[in-house]
Amino acid sequence: MTLQIVVILGYFLVTLAIGIMTARGTNSKIYHGARLGAAAIVCASAGEWLGGTATTGVSEYGFVYGISGAWYTIANGLGVMFLALFFAKLYRNIGAMTIPGIIRSLFGKKAQTVSSLLLVFVMLAVGVSQIIAAGKFGQALLGLDFNVSAVVFTAIFVLYTLAGGMRAVSKTNAMHLIVMYTGILTAVIILIGRLGGWSAFTKSVSEVEASDGGHYFSMTTIGFPKVSSWIIASLLGACTAQAGIQPVLASKDVPTARKACVYTALVTAPFGLMTALIGIVGKVMSSQGTLLDLNGNVVTDGKLALTSVMLDLPPAVGGLVLAAELAAILSTASPIILAAGTMLTKDLYQARLRPNATEKQAMTVSRLTTAFSGLICCIGAIALVKQNSVLDIVYSAYSLRGALFIVIIFGFLSKRAAPRAACVSMLLTGAAAIGWTLYKVVTGRYPLAGWLTETYVAVFTAAVSMFVGTYLHAKTPDKL
Repeated sequence: MTLQIVVILGYFLVTLAIGIMTARGTNSKIYHGARLGAAAIVCASAGEWLGGTATTGVSEYGFVYGISGAWYTIANGLGVMFLALFFAKLYRNIGAMTIPGIIRSLFGKKAQTVSSLLLVFVMLAVGVSQIIAAGKFGQALLGLDFNVSAVVFTAIFVLYTLAGGMRAVSKTNAMHLIVMYTGILTAVIILIGRLGGWSAFTKSVSEVEASDGGHYFSMTTIGFPKVSSWIIASLLGACTAQAGIQPVLASKDVPTARKACVYTALVTAPFGLMTALIGIVGKVMSSQGTLLDLNGNVVTDGKLALTSVMLDLPPAVGGLVLAAELAAILSTASPIILAAGTMLTKDLYQARLRPNATEKQAMTVSRLTTAFSGLICCIGAIALVKQNSVLDIVYSAYSLRGALFIVIIFGFLSKRAAPRAACVSMLLTGAAAIGWTLYKVVTGRYPLAGWLTETYVAVFTAAVSMFVGTYLHAKTPDKL
């Protein structure tokens, strides 16, 4: 057994131990989050933004496009800062535990139900991307079949999340953040040093650019449509991201909520610069024929770049950095499935099916819905692993999530905004975003124009349908 694998297994055991130790004294309120301080919120929320997509996904784009892949985490940081400045106080004062709960305060129970179904779909889509990243991790590191790797990782995610809920997420994510930054920064320094230092590295990149026509140190290479789409989706989506907002809604007071959002943005934004840089290192090594997979073949698939680069490091360092990659995946997968389970429990079971549920019943359903969410993510990952890049899957979901924020804005700003208009708008937006994405999956391109991504279509559909619906339907009390 190699030292890298020993480090990874040890990290798994520590994570599981922390999760299990937090289970004691957990009730349904603590399970979903209650009176969290700023540090706990940052640790729990950052996992929404710094997961497998911020490591494996961004390094993949760094391998293909260069440093501009870092726009992923930069956009996420901008979105969280937007939340801190304009909506953290407002959301916290409402007193809801979920985004659908906030929508209920504006439009009633029917809108809560519709939004919860759509946002559960979003959370599961993001969760699928994390299981894909985890499956690829096990495939590259251990030589496992992807399906086996996905199942094993999902079981681990579910196990420690079920044990302690939000308390387990915040405590394990504190460890994950430290390991992520330490490991990735260490890798960057060592890898560039092994290539001869910064000057030699940039010279090697220039040689790669001369051969393939790329521009790996440009922040525009990935293209304005994708960058603008990411930024718009992040600005709007950060305000409807259940996994990221749930700890904020559970903060002990309003000042803590706002402060924690600012800190989370500052933690999130710079991380992608390092992982994109590792992707560029992988591109250089691939062009030189020195980046090999477990079978001794030169790596040309960007999805395998990060893990393959890590295996080329000295065992102790490689183990640390692989633990950082694993930490990134763990830090997002757990809050994602917890968020999906929370909405299923709070917004469907307790709000609709069993309003008078006992504490024991609520706790049982919370754990069942969390486990169910993990299972669906695993099945989706196995089915979709060959369909698209990790980031494309995530931002397809982000587009829908961001468009729902348009509905919330109407609710805050317009006294005429009607519950029926909100429900119709959310359903139309969901159909538009999903349809647009499926068209690209099937044909390889967007309908109408290449720049017209699902983000633009979802936001436009939400705004127009909400505007028209508000003036077609008079606002009446929602009795459902």
